[in-house]
Amino acid sequence: MSTPGRDLPSGGAGTGIRLHAPAPGWSVDADVVVVGSGVAGLTAALRCAAAGRRTVVVTKARLDDGSTRWAQGGIAAALGEGDTPEQHLDDTLVAGAGLCDEAAVRLLVTEGPDAVRRLIATGAVFDTSAETGEIELTREGGHHRRRIAHAGGDATGAEISRALVEAVQAAGIRTVENALVLDLLQDARGRTAGVTLHVMGEGQHDGVGAVHAPAVILATGGMGQVFSATTNPSVSTGDGVALALRAGAEVSDLEFVQFHPTVLFLGPDAEGQQPLVSEAVRGEGAHLVDADGVRFMLGQHELAELAPRDIVAKGIMRRMQEQGAQHMYLDARHFGAEMWEHRFPTILAACRAHGIDPVTEPIPVAPAAHYASGGVRTDLHGRTTVPGLYACGEVACTGVHGANRLASNSLLEGLVFAERIADDITAQARSGNGPGIPVPATGPLQPAGARYEIQRIMTNGAGVLRSAESLRTAAEALEGLYATALNDLEAHGKTAEPGVDTWEATNLLCVARVLVAAAQRRVETRGCHWREDHPERDDAGWRRHLVVRLSATEKRALVVVPTDSADFPSVHVPLSTQSLEQ
Repeated sequence: MSTPGRDLPSGGAGTGIRLHAPAPGWSVDADVVVVGSGVAGLTAALRCAAAGRRTVVVTKARLDDGSTRWAQGGIAAALGEGDTPEQHLDDTLVAGAGLCDEAAVRLLVTEGPDAVRRLIATGAVFDTSAETGEIELTREGGHHRRRIAHAGGDATGAEISRALVEAVQAAGIRTVENALVLDLLQDARGRTAGVTLHVMGEGQHDGVGAVHAPAVILATGGMGQVFSATTNPSVSTGDGVALALRAGAEVSDLEFVQFHPTVLFLGPDAEGQQPLVSEAVRGEGAHLVDADGVRFMLGQHELAELAPRDIVAKGIMRRMQEQGAQHMYLDARHFGAEMWEHRFPTILAACRAHGIDPVTEPIPVAPAAHYASGGVRTDLHGRTTVPGLYACGEVACTGVHGANRLASNSLLEGLVFAERIADDITAQARSGNGPGIPVPATGPLQPAGARYEIQRIMTNGAGVLRSAESLRTAAEALEGLYATALNDLEAHGKTAEPGVDTWEATNLLCVARVLVAAAQRRVETRGCHWREDHPERDDAGWRRHLVVRLSATEKRALVVVPTDSADFPSVHVPLSTQSLEQ
């Protein structure tokens, strides 16, 4: 496997950058702290706790308020007759556009079916056939077989979240809700020693505190709120990626943001979380049409509307450009009322809440930011380049998704890699790292209002359509925000008032700068990264990954280094497992 370039030292030393925040006023001791309460976080927590590890779950909202709850389509696994992990692997590699780590994908598709069965044993109830009693499998974009298990028609995420939350509560696992994680605690040798966090609201804990633990699992979800329109909940502000970067970890492939092609269009000025119209609707036979009723995806790909998401999103954007339109339409009137009410009750209710009845009229749709294929770089056990720090789910870059995630692989990735992380932690002897070393805050906080400016910059310059000019404009605007705040701090000792809004804005700026820097470097179109000025895929020059870290010098500059091949770069943890146990 390739390694990052010579100019990119191994992570783990930390950057010395921390968010401005009050000193912790309370603390909790644990063996493992899990940050996030989606499928990845709760699966890891349950497995760690079952192995006897003192486990604490920290989550930004309520336990059931993460991105998992919003997943409509389902979870992909080779569970059906005639389907095989090898076929699932082939579809995943095609969607990933040459940048998947085949070893990671093979692990996903081979361990996936049993992981789904264990999820069912935990209490998740999937839809079954009335005739056979077997799990009812559907098909989505990029899949050549029906292999998507779903629940409640289009409420799969809600059912998985329900089952896991109930299991966590039944196991008596300690949870801290409404808590925004701030920074990683590290000991004198750079090893993980826990996290600092801020609890929003009164309760058992309030304000800034700390959870001390030698193992931290980041399962914080995505960063969709970096764009004006997204399917992600409001809590998805890239907190995990930003924390990892400040701790000295490496991130990879952050330029590959998947824009879901069919998001309910609420108007040109709509901001924040938008209702998703699941790919499963197209899987059941809905057609994409323009205002004249023309099926414009025919002839663009062999799978037409069921092509991988990047191809469908680009097809929609091209048609919108050609016709000067703000959206296209998804036509599923032929389903009839009974199918809509039985198979897609959640989507039907969302559409009707916004004055659209898909039983009698086409649904206006447009692409919106949906999923980060890249993230904190990990190995096949979820280990990052910072010893003791793990990542899984959307916050991680395992190599599974490559340049574009295959539909419904995300819940499966969360399951499989969460189990592998828990097994890696519990295979080690219990360790008691030294206390975290307080590090003075040296990075400026962004004012709360910067959030909306960052979203505007990113939507205009780094959305579905990108070019050298749009990315240059975005990079300059983002650097301007950072430079202004840094100058105020260094020259005048001033920074924005610490608080949830300013911490989130600062995290959003961090991930936005990384995304744009990587997108500028990738001078080609690949997967969900589409450069208008370089519309072709360049395997000779760019079938490789971009690895990014924060520099502790040079005014906190970004260091962006391409790998020397398409192989997913190996993760080098400076301190061995043995040293962690001593």
